[in-house]
Amino acid sequence: MFIRTASERDLDAVRALLVETWHATYDAIYGPEQVTAITDDWHSIASLKAQLARPNSEFLVADDGKRLGSMAFAAATTDPKIVLLNQLYVSPGCQRQGIGRALLEEVEASFPEMRTLRLEVEEANAVAIAFYEANGFRTTGRTADCGGSSGLPALILEKRLG
Repeated sequence: MFIRTASERDLDAVRALLVETWHATYDAIYGPEQVTAITDDWHSIASLKAQLARPNSEFLVADDGKRLGSMAFAAATTDPKIVLLNQLYVSPGCQRQGIGRALLEEVEASFPEMRTLRLEVEEANAVAIAFYEANGFRTTGRTADCGGSSGLPALILEKRLG
C-alpha cells in the first residue's frame, strides 16, 4: 500500500472504510445502532470534507490502486509541539500487515515541531491499545468525553518524540 494525502475524491471510500471498521470494532461494545449513529455523524462526507480543509493537519490514506486499506487524520493543537491523532483505522482485511505502523510513521514525519503525539481510545478496544503500546504510546489519563462531544469514555495515550 502506498501512503498519500487524501483528496476529496477519496471521501466516499474513506467513509466506507470507516463504517466497515467501526462496525467490526465497536458493534460488540456499543451495539450496531449506536455505531451507525456515530459513523453517520463523525464520518459523514461533510465531516470528512471539513477535515480535509482543516489547517495544520494531515489526512492520509493507504491505497493499493484498487482500494483504500487504511486512513489517518491528525491535527496540531494550539501548541504545535502537541499533535492529536484523531483517527487511525485499518480495514479489517488489511490489518496486521504493517499499514497502521506506516501511517503512524508518516504522521510523525508530517509534524516536524511535534514532541507529543496524543490520542484517545476506547478502553475496551484491547487490539488498538496493544497496537499503540507496541508503537511507543503510554496511557497518560482518561476522558469522559472522547473526541470532545461524544459523552463516551476513553483512555488518553501519548507518545513522546524527540
